[in-house]
Amino acid sequence: MLELKEVKIGVVGLGYVGLPLAVEFGKQYPTIGLDLKADRVRELHAGNDSTLEVTPAELATAKQLRFTSDPGELAACNVFIVTVPTPIDRYNRPDLSYLEGASETVGRLLKSGDVVIYESTVFPGATEEVCVPVLEAVSGLEFNKDFYAGYSPERINPGDKEHRVTTILKVTSGSTPEVADFVDALYKSVIDAGTHRASSIRVAEAAKVIENTQRDLNIALINELALIFNRMGIDTQQVLEAAGTKWNFLPFRPGLVGGHCIGVDPYYLTHKAQEIGYHPEIILAGRRINDGMGSHVAEQVVKLMVNNKIQVSGSNVLMLGLAFKENCPDLRNSHVVDVVRELQGYNARVDVHDPWVDADEAREEYGVELVHEPPGNDYDAVVIAVAHDQFRELGAGGLRAFCKPGGILFDVKYLLPAEAVDGRL
Repeated sequence: MLELKEVKIGVVGLGYVGLPLAVEFGKQYPTIGLDLKADRVRELHAGNDSTLEVTPAELATAKQLRFTSDPGELAACNVFIVTVPTPIDRYNRPDLSYLEGASETVGRLLKSGDVVIYESTVFPGATEEVCVPVLEAVSGLEFNKDFYAGYSPERINPGDKEHRVTTILKVTSGSTPEVADFVDALYKSVIDAGTHRASSIRVAEAAKVIENTQRDLNIALINELALIFNRMGIDTQQVLEAAGTKWNFLPFRPGLVGGHCIGVDPYYLTHKAQEIGYHPEIILAGRRINDGMGSHVAEQVVKLMVNNKIQVSGSNVLMLGLAFKENCPDLRNSHVVDVVRELQGYNARVDVHDPWVDADEAREEYGVELVHEPPGNDYDAVVIAVAHDQFRELGAGGLRAFCKPGGILFDVKYLLPAEAVDGRL
């Protein structure tokens, strides 16, 4: 079994998860970060991170870290950590193409004694049932004889400056007891918050996938309550504030559920459940509610416009925010675009403004052309879709200034008091 003093690490994938991890390992071990996007490697060599997860100063502290887009440069590594995306397809089925591709890349580099650790979110069993066979087939080596595997699920929260990779307790696991000890010791050497050694890879995989499934269901409950209270003419936020005075009431809020985890991970679990003959009901019901909230927001905006005698067809609407959460440039699985599409279906012209999001990425990902500086007094309706600090600083007056006289201001994120807006979830 490898000793820590012998470790040479290759991190495959330098996104929101891989880069912060590579930086921490690069402070203590020879580390190479691999990303097949040459532009990404160039910006990192220049000391910049477009995800804003790592500052130039933090990059500079990783003295043993270098970056490449050439997989061959990882040939001398003996620990490979895979941190590639695991999205879902248009039918909400797990898309394992990135994971399989990364496994093929690593498989071509594997040597006897090497350890491959996966961090990407998967369903229980995926590491040993999907990834390991690829590693064996490409490398010609035998699992748990010539090479070993581990799983340590990522817990990165994009845009969160308080909960960082070193301050979040890390779950670890390995394919044998000895490997589990090694993986745990490796992460413990860089994670200040410590580690939790799971009993098996499958347990660690299952733990990760339910973390966000639980959160998804909690939000789905609040979203459903918002749908009910809206029909009853009751302000949901006021209800939640009143209920929140009880010591054990959980402080969830309604909203659009997007991002790389909460809106995706439950489908990995339900996929595996259906594969083994169990049809999950509660999890999928929660997903249906949360996936439908974009349509609900658009419907509420349209109703307010009609009630104010504003012609919806041909109207101008401003969407404030496109990222999936506040103070973050991450566009993955953003359901703000659902609101945009629904309003466009009413023949409204929708401008989208987001000071955090890269315009080229918005165009490539969703076909959305961002507006850099929305004109004042030009919109029949303004929707606060993301609670960026820039919008909060404008206050009610600044946000209302985008509206035409008599225009609608709708608050998805409870950014403003109820009396300052015309509607909210």
